[in-house]
Amino acid sequence: MRFVLSAIALAGLLLFPLTLKAEGARITSVDPLTAKTGDLVSASGEGIDKTNVDILYLTNGTQDIKVQMLEQSETLIKFKVPSGVKPGRWALMVHTKKDQLIEQPVKVTVE
Repeated sequence: MRFVLSAIALAGLLLFPLTLKAEGARITSVDPLTAKTGDLVSASGEGIDKTNVDILYLTNGTQDIKVQMLEQSETLIKFKVPSGVKPGRWALMVHTKKDQLIEQPVKVTVE
């Protein structure tokens, strides 16, 4: 009995990270780090394809600006910095298909 419970617990621990990865959208880097309005920016990460992420925003904590995603895959989103974005550091924020807004730990500086 103890072996069966241990096997079930081990299976749960092994499967739990896979579940989080499949449901989570995470952006880990942007290139370039500094851009101007109209510039193309590439955001790299995991789980950021169309099945997980439907909207991308730039946010400075007080203003959220929706950006148009020009290209989107499991590991890459390409977008142009929209006109009207004020100079400063902007975090990327994703809206997921599960209706969650998740601010990402990466920022792009707009000049």
